Amino acid sequence: MKLFFGQINGETAIINDEEQQHIIKVLRMKNGEDIHVTDGKGNLAFGKLSIEGKKANIEVLELKTDTPDFSPKLHIAIAPTKNIDRIEFFVEKAVEMGISEITILQTEKTERKNINIDKIRKQAVAASKQSLRFHFPVINDLIKLPEFLKNINPENTFVAHCNENLERINLNEIPKLENYTFLIGPEGDFSDKEIMFLSEKGIKAVSLGNQRLRTETAGVFVAAWNYSKMIF
Repeated sequence: MKLFFGQINGETAIINDEEQQHIIKVLRMKNGEDIHVTDGKGNLAFGKLSIEGKKANIEVLELKTDTPDFSPKLHIAIAPTKNIDRIEFFVEKAVEMGISEITILQTEKTERKNINIDKIRKQAVAASKQSLRFHFPVINDLIKLPEFLKNINPENTFVAHCNENLERINLNEIPKLENYTFLIGPEGDFSDKEIMFLSEKGIKAVSLGNQRLRTETAGVFVAAWNYSKMIF
């Protein structure tokens, strides 16, 4: 399947401008080739490619709406790493494994205060297409931890931290839920003050095993854990 991003309105599909240029200049696709277009909202158009000058269009032959999404849903709120390549690696792999939502979290020990969210969103779209996802994940703006906590449900929210002196449950102790939210801290972990604040909010702490994982590794680990529970 050759999958591209675009807009779908009724029986009409329009290929995104950047995708059109990629089709013509990079892939050098030809008129009449099979092509699929998704809007990332669960809609999928199948048809034939039609190239007119510098424009690439799709002649829609079949349209599927409301394609099934992954279950359970996973939202990871993760602090950006000092080396941005590491968080970009996490985004790519987590998207491939069906994550529903990513929030970039600013904590007390977060060293990187700015992040190019538009670039992260483009990477999420690219990873979604590569893995043939028709529901693209939501990528939220950078937000401070206290602000983020105003809109979460503590019943399905968990924090992964490395403080062995505080109570943590194992992942296999987490009940089966329709959606999960996980908080993952920066290099240096959440501060003790933040961990206690999260506990006071009713958020359970979890252990990801005996090894100390890097921030991006912890994110990928949780994404893989959720992927193993998914209904396809």
